[in-house]
Amino acid sequence: MSPRRIHLVGSYPAADAHQAMTVMASTVGPYLRTLADGEVGARRNWILHVIDGLREHPDVELRTEGNWSDYDDRPVFRVRRGHRLTAASLRTGHAAAAGESYEAFKEIRAEHGLEGVSFQVGIPGDLDLALFSFGPAGAFTRRGAFRGALAREIAEISRWGGRDVLFQLEVPAELVMVAGAPRPLRAAVARALVRGMVKQAAAAPAGTRFGVHLCVGDLGNRALRRLDDVGPAVSLVNALLRAWPRGRPLEFVHVPLAAGDLPPPVEAGFYRGLASLAALPQGVRFAAGLVHEAQEEADQRRILGLVESALARTVDVSPACGLGRRSARDARRVLDRAVALAES
Repeated sequence: MSPRRIHLVGSYPAADAHQAMTVMASTVGPYLRTLADGEVGARRNWILHVIDGLREHPDVELRTEGNWSDYDDRPVFRVRRGHRLTAASLRTGHAAAAGESYEAFKEIRAEHGLEGVSFQVGIPGDLDLALFSFGPAGAFTRRGAFRGALAREIAEISRWGGRDVLFQLEVPAELVMVAGAPRPLRAAVARALVRGMVKQAAAAPAGTRFGVHLCVGDLGNRALRRLDDVGPAVSLVNALLRAWPRGRPLEFVHVPLAAGDLPPPVEAGFYRGLASLAALPQGVRFAAGLVHEAQEEADQRRILGLVESALARTVDVSPACGLGRRSARDARRVLDRAVALAES
């Protein structure tokens, strides 16, 4: 088998978690290191259901209505006068969903002979939850409550899952912010954002396994921003590696090269900045988010070659984000393409 593996970000278009995991396991299973439950139902749209759930929160009220038709059409909340938003009052549902899927995961892993494949649980960044819930003005002051709530759910999952679980920290806001900063300031902005980001990992029990999924958004399979080059992602990864807390193994970083419905650029210059990640520790895998159904396989192979040449190492291949916003047909095409690239 090729030394390349396949990383699937999380969501998959299916009727339920059992069906999603069965399709992924039967199609790309031998190439997987981790398998998510497909994040089906309301979770297919990442954190939208968590944010919409704030409509019923006793300490929160709606400031601006929104229906999620695009990135600017979203509900924005505020804390009610005289109330406080606390971690104890927040439930994101990640622990409950993972608990419901874990037994099915173990059955499917055994059925498909995927010994050693871990259960992957996606965890949104606390800043991302706060930003999309309360807008820019409230994001940094409200993130602590979300961090505490997520830490509680990570600890709950860790109690029953232990080392069989890998948590994928999902952080689009940070990458988009770094990409929007002036080039001379990108490294400083990345360092500042990473200081907050890694607090979520530090709050987890010692020994908790993590990966980090950088993202450019995928609402309706459309990105919030397309990168001009890999520079912003490189700045974030470099800062992340320096700041990552001890005792919480970081096993991979995932970098989006495609952007929603847009395939990755074919120009070599887009990938040149990856050379500054050549010192990426051998224990930290690089998942290249380039797999895309709307691009010729020959171009995808060329891009994979550019990435591996710049990094001077073999990488895992991956789509840029979860597949839950694609049709079942296109999602399957992505899986098939991932296998072709892994074997190339």
